[in-house]
Amino acid sequence: MIKTCKTTLTAIALASLSLVAACDEQDKAPAETATRDDGTLTLAAGLGADEQLDTLRSAIEQSELSGVFEGAASYTMLAPCDAAFEALGEEGTDLLREEQRPLLAAILRDHLLPGHLTPESIGEAIDRAGGPVTMTTLGQTTVTFDKDGEQLSVAAGDTSRAAFVGAAIAANNGVVIPIDAVLLPPRG
Repeated sequence: MIKTCKTTLTAIALASLSLVAACDEQDKAPAETATRDDGTLTLAAGLGADEQLDTLRSAIEQSELSGVFEGAASYTMLAPCDAAFEALGEEGTDLLREEQRPLLAAILRDHLLPGHLTPESIGEAIDRAGGPVTMTTLGQTTVTFDKDGEQLSVAAGDTSRAAFVGAAIAANNGVVIPIDAVLLPPRG
């Protein structure tokens, strides 16, 4: 009887540890990349909900594209985080100057896609296609989405590539997907 109880308790303990380990692993992975669904927010409010997007918010205001993010149409914003703008150095600072507004607006339009696209739906499209998928931005640039393992990335031509970082925010008029680089046009 004692031996049976010990065996049963050992089996229960091992099963519990396995479940805790499995839950712990699941909790870690999705928290970084899962889309947070908050249909009460607009895209503008969604951008405001992420502390790592302060520079992008300033860029949107400077470019006078703010109205797009408050409207009823649905867009997906590939949102460069603050570190992405910092990585541009002086070029990133110059983009926020008044005289650069047309260039800044063009660059931001190349980060906007029509429709409500989550990282999960982009990943599923890549899986269904058996490889990269392309879309055209509001700036008429073709971007290519790809996947390496579970890491999603987006490229604009052969010149710019960014990885998806952090959790996306699904708002009532679109999705904000944080990325780690600014997608820039080719330098010529």
